[in-house]
Amino acid sequence: MQRMAMVIGIRPEHIPAYKRLHAEVWPDILAQISACHIRNYSIYLKEPENLLFGYWEYHGTDFDADAERMAADPRTQEWWEICMPMQAPLETRREGEWWAMMEEVFHHD
Repeated sequence: MQRMAMVIGIRPEHIPAYKRLHAEVWPDILAQISACHIRNYSIYLKEPENLLFGYWEYHGTDFDADAERMAADPRTQEWWEICMPMQAPLETRREGEWWAMMEEVFHHD
């Protein structure tokens, strides 16, 4: 299992809609997340900085392949078309990233 985390900004005017959307995530999206070996997935909001922090545990053997599988899913693409305009990617993210991936520097079970 690999713990993974990411961060992105959110446009403040979209926070209420983003919360509503994630309170009722489409079943197809949840199924795709599970099919791509992602478990214990959470998103947190930090205001007033307007940052979203995402955390999950990856239980597969090839994250890049599972990420490509998720990105190719038409229903996931629909979901992202709704979510992405609400988000504000960090200028410091790596090339090719939307959400900026984070390095784990501490863990304790």
